Amino acid sequence: MNKPWENQVKPFKIIGNVYFVGYIAASSHLIDTGDGLILIDTGYPNGLYLVIDSIYTLGFNPKDVKYIIHTHGHYDHCGATRAFTSLYGGKTFIGAGDEDYVNGKKDLTWARELGYEYHGAFDADEILHDGDCVELGNTKIEILSTPGHTPGTISLFFDTEENQQTYKVGMHGGVGANSMKLKWLAENGLSLNCREQFLNGIKKLKSKPVDVFLGNHVENNDTIGKYKRSLIEKENPFIDPQGWIEFLSMCEDMVKKMIAENR
Repeated sequence: MNKPWENQVKPFKIIGNVYFVGYIAASSHLIDTGDGLILIDTGYPNGLYLVIDSIYTLGFNPKDVKYIIHTHGHYDHCGATRAFTSLYGGKTFIGAGDEDYVNGKKDLTWARELGYEYHGAFDADEILHDGDCVELGNTKIEILSTPGHTPGTISLFFDTEENQQTYKVGMHGGVGANSMKLKWLAENGLSLNCREQFLNGIKKLKSKPVDVFLGNHVENNDTIGKYKRSLIEKENPFIDPQGWIEFLSMCEDMVKKMIAENR
């Protein structure tokens, strides 16, 4: 991301206590728990100022971010964490299997593939496992292990309320096939079983009812398009239960095709 200012997006409320504070190249979400803020992913180092500005623009203070949950250990999701915590603090979380990605022991953050060097190594305060819960204030986040994109990719599920109605929010933590291709796996000495793990994760997530699904990247759930629609439509376009299933099915088909084509 060479020109972060060209990626800027005006921050906005998605639903209830959930806000988008990221930008086009990297999604970040903020949850106001009433007892502090939870930040999901910090993005690229050179885009951190956009995230900080978005948090302030919404009327919050970055110093109130108590928890930083990373969906997985790739550069565009965790690259700015060291800088953020050095400024504001915050307890950091990563899925089991990706702890050596973020602490720099394994050069697998995808930074070099994106044209960078990973200088922001950090030791996560907590390692998350399948079935764990992260709780703060009025928000309890269920963690499901969904490896494939990385060994430690996690998916998140929690409730939010709007207009006296409760909605289930969900996010798949990483669906890109780039890190499951044969060439990349062979070059980095990684096992092919990540593909089977990914498909098993999709099957597991399809059983989870989700009213509002958050995009790990803006294209996953048409984050920007839905925001624009929300400005003119009466109903909240982010409430999209069928969209969750359609997205998971698309990801499943993508990986199955990759396997069939021996890529």
